[in-house]
Amino acid sequence: MPSRAFLERRNALWARLRSLTPGTPDFEATLEELAALTGWNRERVLAGLGLTPAEAPRPGEAR
Repeated sequence: MPSRAFLERRNALWARLRSLTPGTPDFEATLEELAALTGWNRERVLAGLGLTPAEAPRPGEAR
């Protein structure tokens, strides 16, 4: 079972992602941190938010 600290950090990152605008540098940095923590790839994290890669391009990518 994951530790309490892990669960709290994971949940805080999900909450932060939900508060940020997709495609911004802060969103991408938070997404990358959550992906590293959970072992999920970018597409899976986006799916958890109900987004597709087209709806949340990386900074500098065309929509």
